[in-house]
Amino acid sequence: MEQKPFSEFSPTPQSHFKLCFYGAVLNLIERVLRSLGSFEETFEKFPFLIGYNDELAEYGLGGVSVDKAAGWWDDSIDEWEGGAEGWLPLARLRQILLLDRRAIGALMCVGLVEEDSRFGTLFEVIQEQPGQRRSTLGLIKQWWGDESVQTLIDFGLLRVGSPELPRAERTLQVPGPIWEVLKGHVREDIENWARVRIAEDLPGLEELVLPDDLRTRVALIPALLRKGGARGLIVRGPNRNGRRTLVGTVARELGLGLLELNPAKADDESWKIAGALATLLGAMPLIVVDAGPGQNVLLPKLGAYNGPVAIVLGRQGGVSGEAAENAITLTLSMPGLAERRSLWRASITAAAGQSEDGEIELIGERYRMTGGSIRRAARLAVSNAALEGEESVTLAGVRTACRALNRQALDTLAVEITASGDWGELAVGSQTLAELFNLESRCRRRESLGSAVGAALSAQLNPGVRALFSGPSGTGKTLAAKLLASALEKDIYRVDLATVVNKYIGETEKNLNEVFSRAEELDVLLLLDEGDALLAGRTNVQSSNDRYANLETNYLLQRIEAYEGILIVTTNAADRIDSAFQRRMDVVVDFRPPGAAERHAIWQLHLPVRHSIDPDVLAEVAGRCALTGGQIRNAALHASLLAIEDGGIVTSSKIESAVQREYRKTGAVCPLRSASTVSFQRG
Repeated sequence: MEQKPFSEFSPTPQSHFKLCFYGAVLNLIERVLRSLGSFEETFEKFPFLIGYNDELAEYGLGGVSVDKAAGWWDDSIDEWEGGAEGWLPLARLRQILLLDRRAIGALMCVGLVEEDSRFGTLFEVIQEQPGQRRSTLGLIKQWWGDESVQTLIDFGLLRVGSPELPRAERTLQVPGPIWEVLKGHVREDIENWARVRIAEDLPGLEELVLPDDLRTRVALIPALLRKGGARGLIVRGPNRNGRRTLVGTVARELGLGLLELNPAKADDESWKIAGALATLLGAMPLIVVDAGPGQNVLLPKLGAYNGPVAIVLGRQGGVSGEAAENAITLTLSMPGLAERRSLWRASITAAAGQSEDGEIELIGERYRMTGGSIRRAARLAVSNAALEGEESVTLAGVRTACRALNRQALDTLAVEITASGDWGELAVGSQTLAELFNLESRCRRRESLGSAVGAALSAQLNPGVRALFSGPSGTGKTLAAKLLASALEKDIYRVDLATVVNKYIGETEKNLNEVFSRAEELDVLLLLDEGDALLAGRTNVQSSNDRYANLETNYLLQRIEAYEGILIVTTNAADRIDSAFQRRMDVVVDFRPPGAAERHAIWQLHLPVRHSIDPDVLAEVAGRCALTGGQIRNAALHASLLAIEDGGIVTSSKIESAVQREYRKTGAVCPLRSASTVSFQRG
């Protein structure tokens, strides 16, 4: 029985590439032979071709005439392909892009120099262009035809270089990523703008942690994409919330891998070859879009790809272009309580290598985070537990892990504030304290509150809590925010207005959206200190500046209303805040200057345990001196400093001196009756 051609080659991408490469060498030898007239002259001028000719003879060309050699080789490749199974990139090009033999021949001919630099010498001689070691556009079109070459250029499979030269003399090159994939060499990070995952590495639908209704919808998507009922898939939602994982599952159900594209790092040339890469790899393109508020991103066309395209973006902005047309849109919300517990359990088990329950129920309830943040925090918590010699992951360990994630994501956008202590450290009126307790309860019940109200009200609620702390400076607003964070066992970050506010149009909204989004995803308490700087009332439009200022205010109104985290806004000028903001606040806490009883309590909180202050003096200071909590803090610090320098303890005279100093700072007269008897040598 006659042996089939190329039977010694295993059915792999590498074998297929080698056969096509040798086919291009055979074609080149024939063309050079026709130009020079004889084998002897051809091999004399280019002796390295002798080795290739011998190998071609070994692969079956020994008994084939010269005029039939190229046709026999191509027919044999076709026969070999018919018996091969699995992924063959060059075969996919032919089948999906309908490329003929001439186009494949042109592609491989241009790439010869990539594998053997000696072909550069051959091109240099044939083209009579000293120093030009790549094939030119004119030569390849002459050999393979205008239409075949132009098709390869349009699909991004060939790149035209040397634009300063006449068109016929411009060089051709196969883009590096394309050539490597043709050879069967696939790295996960193909380029800094492209990352690929094969279908076998993508998760199945059963591995996703999703609500039942969303799981049902996701299961229907692959069939719709196969039938052409939809051309693409758009997945919206917070960052690190499983959007790309969901797309990967859809790709796997379609029998495709996933080619993730980053528009921020891709240039025009990158987009030109992206479609060809997706086709070669058998992968669905996934375009990750970072669109700001009001921004619309135009997606370029992926010319050499005609399958479904997936797009991932946040809650803000939009996309347009062919890839976004007739696309199914899914919104992946923050995971609910049941999903979070499942994610924590699965993530800790995967990281620890064993089943883990521990405090999962409480951890899932306490930390309302995105799926990706939960997985990262779980890995850190498992590592921290191992370092501490603990047998299981604890709530405290998870908080430490979450704090590390918070610093990575938020330190450039906001300032972390240390949160410690309890409500006993805050001396305010009973009504203010009652509102703070109400706020704490609202924060703890923010996810379950919707089920306790009527349907109409429930539809208007989201898990966000927005509170306004108003009152004069020094009345305890910032301290109350820190104590709330401590009571809820959450980190607290203060928005840095100097970083957020930008003079350029649209940048302030973009920065605000960034800090709000990160705070939502990590479930930290966000503090907008001196919020009247951003929440000022809208003005009549008399100039372009007024119009853009009002646009910022309108955006902030919408973003605060849609915010799903805990936001505290403080102000000492509530009358300057737009009334629309106040209506959107769930809780408003009024911090009034402390009365005599509150001032006495504040003094007791700030003074050292060991002091020798006469109780009557302290009572008089608290009763007659209407200082704010911040002023009392400053006075207690100054009195303690005086005591340290004297080597003693805080006395009545030092308190009176410190109080007098506070009044001098504001230009007011101290009402203490004993002030005239106080020595101010150090004050």
